[in-house]
Amino acid sequence: MGLMGSLYIGTSGLQTGQNALNTVAHNLTNASTAGYTRQQVLLNDRKYNTLSNDSKSVAKQQTGLGVCYAQTRQVRDYFLDKTYRKEAGRCAFYEVSYEAMSQVENLLGEMDGKTFHEALNNLWVTVQELAKDPTSAVNQGALVQRATQFVGKAQSVYSGLAGYQDNLNLQVKDSIDRVNEIGKQIYELNNQILNIEVGGTEKANDLKDTRNALLDELGKLTNMSYSTDYDGCVAVKIEGHQFVDRATVYEMNVTQDSDTGFYTPYWVFDAKVIDNPDGSQTVNTDGALVFDLERTIASELNTDIGMIKGKMLARGDHRANYTDLDPATYNDLTSQSILMNIQAEIDNLVHEVVTKINGVLADGADPASGYLMDGSEPLRLFHKISDDGVAEDLAKGKEYTLYSIDNLVVNPELVKTPTLLNFKKQEKSTDYNAVYALEALFDEEIYSINPNVTTKTNFSGLYNNIVSQVANSGSVFKNIYESQQITVDSTEAARQQVMGVSDDEELSNMIKFQNAYNASSRYINVIDEMLEHIINTLGA
Repeated sequence: MGLMGSLYIGTSGLQTGQNALNTVAHNLTNASTAGYTRQQVLLNDRKYNTLSNDSKSVAKQQTGLGVCYAQTRQVRDYFLDKTYRKEAGRCAFYEVSYEAMSQVENLLGEMDGKTFHEALNNLWVTVQELAKDPTSAVNQGALVQRATQFVGKAQSVYSGLAGYQDNLNLQVKDSIDRVNEIGKQIYELNNQILNIEVGGTEKANDLKDTRNALLDELGKLTNMSYSTDYDGCVAVKIEGHQFVDRATVYEMNVTQDSDTGFYTPYWVFDAKVIDNPDGSQTVNTDGALVFDLERTIASELNTDIGMIKGKMLARGDHRANYTDLDPATYNDLTSQSILMNIQAEIDNLVHEVVTKINGVLADGADPASGYLMDGSEPLRLFHKISDDGVAEDLAKGKEYTLYSIDNLVVNPELVKTPTLLNFKKQEKSTDYNAVYALEALFDEEIYSINPNVTTKTNFSGLYNNIVSQVANSGSVFKNIYESQQITVDSTEAARQQVMGVSDDEELSNMIKFQNAYNASSRYINVIDEMLEHIINTLGA
């Protein structure tokens, strides 16, 4: 190669050195940018000129044409990325469960003294006082007052649980909207990256950083999997269903239950729209639901991943009551829903207290005469609120199946005149048997917290078991969440070792490329001096 051609070798060194220094500067500038991936320069040698190809020689006689700037690549670990997104989703699932249990603890009031147990215990103490003197107007009034407080506290706890359900419900809707937004952004980034890289000369690394940050966020929200096509497009699946591909975004939507207002996500492309005769439309979501909430929650099944699923499970699909403790259906969903399970157990406790007390007062301790109010009508301490909002007595035989927290009220007549609760038999003698029967109700150990628990206990023990269950489950969720957080943090630390920018390493690269740049510059100066010497000599 002639001296003039040798200048191109030096020029290639200057160009690649300058590009490499630009990349180092870009890394240092974005060292603290969230989601930024370290970029690395790849250099290649140019093609060689073959001067001689003698078969007797050990090697060809060639001369190099310099260095070329191959590409600037992102330094990431594919397997660490997948692990991080999966474990982050699992961590988010248990974080929701832990927060829900903490909220339940607050609603029960065990930490601040405003406890439901206090209302139950006060009712029990009042019954004991009543047993000493059933005809005392003070004791009768105290029983009605404590019953009112008991109902009020039960409804307050239940209302708090329902309110938290509504809060989670709104979060589910907002999260689904965010998932759709992320899907659209990933789809748009796929197209932008493809347009930039189609020529094979440039890499859209900053756009890929944005896309990776979106995948990280999506991994926390859902059980997500993804793959990268040959041309750099990312295809995403959620719960095994295609979400984003090179052609489109398969969006989600939600249906809202007319009774509870709860949102249920479904796949728009899989749902069927039915035209009604009145011109309206109904969406049939059979086979189109995003989440199967009846599947057993287990890490080995990967069913415990994603914040949205955690919120939906904690919320449940309706307001639960004591009927949801039916052994035939309990394990389908109620047992896996934090709020529905607590609602059902609290409501069952109240249901048992109310129906047993009403049973004693209405049927009486004396089978021959029964316990009567005003000598004519059966007396019940608790009434049911009818659909039109009126408190009504229940026919005998139905009171054991219809009382629930959301329809419960203390007998309005007794609230106005507690002395109607006179505990007198028809012959005007004091009915101690009825009061003793009321007292005995609180000692009967015939109740269990739910169908999966065989241990029997009394009213007070039943509530203590509910509190213990909440505390134990909260501790379990907390331990799992903290363990998952450690896993996520350690995985993220490993990711940052690969993709994070090290100032020391980049400064070392800067010195290396500066020296390479200077060497190329010196090389050009030498060729220039040689050419000048030759030209001057020939001119002489």
